[in-house]
Amino acid sequence: MEFERKIAPNRDPNQRVKDWDQLHDHLSEEELQEQGARCMDCGIPFCQTGEDKKGRTMGCPVHNLIPEWNDLVYKGKWKEALDRLHKTNNFPEFTGRACPAPCEGSCVLGLIDTPVAIKSLEQAIIDKGFEEGWVEPHPPENRTDKKVAVVGSGPAGLAAAAQINKAGHHVTVYERDKRIGGLLMYGIPNMKLEKTVVERRVDLLKEEGITFITETEVGTDLPAPELTDEYDAVILAGGATKARDLNIEGRDLDGIHFAMDFLHANVEKLLKDDHKKEFISAKDKDVIVIGGGDTGTDCVSTSMRHGCNSITQFEILPKPPDHRDEDNPWPEWPNIYKLDYGQEEAKAKFGDDPREYLIMTKKFVGDGKGGVKELHTVQIEWTTNEEGRKVPREIPGTDKVWKADLVLLAMGFLGPENPVLEQLDIERDERSNAKAEHGDYHTNVEGVFAAGDMRRGQSLIVWAINEGRGAARECDRYLTGTTELP
Repeated sequence: MEFERKIAPNRDPNQRVKDWDQLHDHLSEEELQEQGARCMDCGIPFCQTGEDKKGRTMGCPVHNLIPEWNDLVYKGKWKEALDRLHKTNNFPEFTGRACPAPCEGSCVLGLIDTPVAIKSLEQAIIDKGFEEGWVEPHPPENRTDKKVAVVGSGPAGLAAAAQINKAGHHVTVYERDKRIGGLLMYGIPNMKLEKTVVERRVDLLKEEGITFITETEVGTDLPAPELTDEYDAVILAGGATKARDLNIEGRDLDGIHFAMDFLHANVEKLLKDDHKKEFISAKDKDVIVIGGGDTGTDCVSTSMRHGCNSITQFEILPKPPDHRDEDNPWPEWPNIYKLDYGQEEAKAKFGDDPREYLIMTKKFVGDGKGGVKELHTVQIEWTTNEEGRKVPREIPGTDKVWKADLVLLAMGFLGPENPVLEQLDIERDERSNAKAEHGDYHTNVEGVFAAGDMRRGQSLIVWAINEGRGAARECDRYLTGTTELP
């Protein structure tokens, strides 16, 4: 009633596209305390529920104790706020930067006013914790004789490793890339998540006793059965990295790439690493991004920093409404129109939101030298077929040709890559993910657990942390017969 919502302002888009630094500035401590004061300490804090309904997340999947640390920030008790934040979240410095904040979509204040600036407060708490030296390694006081292998070092794998290590077991994490972090390191651009932030946390995990083995792909460089032979338990957290392709005429032309290859190689170049992926430059190119999600936005923003000639983003879905539809009530995540950071940058330079809605690519056309030159599209509308499913229908007379010499496919992911699951004879669900129940995480193979995107499919960073923590809990129970892990 006294204070309006205020979040850390993004830097000027015309300036920030000239570097790879963090997108936004910081609020003062006084401003942050005012934002903490906006929290109503609800009797039922929907912000921390963390339910998944109709594919829409309601509240925080790691069940952050949001009203508690909001109140502690308001009272200036920052160290206590940090303790409460770490109670449920191993890596608030990641979620405070890269999570879309479903907690804010479920904030009770959001029913009548703008929601509490939860994400800004979360990042401020953990950043102050590091600045003050409060975030320290805490290796377990006692060690068991049990050994656990974790495959994959993304948020699910790191969360699982951190929790299993807390239980005193010996943990080894296997990562196929040169650096630890999975999509945290290579899939999220630097301006959204600085790589020093990832490495800072990894260094702490090493000091706590976790062993990391890099540039070793389980299932290729190391046969997966060797893990089940050597370790008492295995947690599979390799992600859902099989990209959805667009198999239409002209797909084999040069200049058409998966979004993750584009983003991965860009990070390697910024870190001055040897390239596992071919570096793809958008400089002076007419770029089209096919796909409207977060990955597509990251491609838009990265292309802007390369110095693209033009940028267009295709979305097969309709433009979201300005306000919630009736079938998208609070406390569900609000599916409403917003200008994300990449589109904001494109609009600042080129004058408009780069997204085109309800559009389908029909074919790619080459330049006669093996490279892509243009895309042919048609507008569509969504109809319901005889089986009650939503299907796209082409609208006659809406064909259009688009100039493009770089096309980035950002249409999501189909599931995990196969070698590990095949070699261990892991059962799959109907979407090809490792089959294991949420809350239990045990696969059909004795002592092998699955968590994160490898189990649930492409999802949010907070769901990955939720599942990594849960898989660690059940793994500890399997190894010892009981567990004190949350």
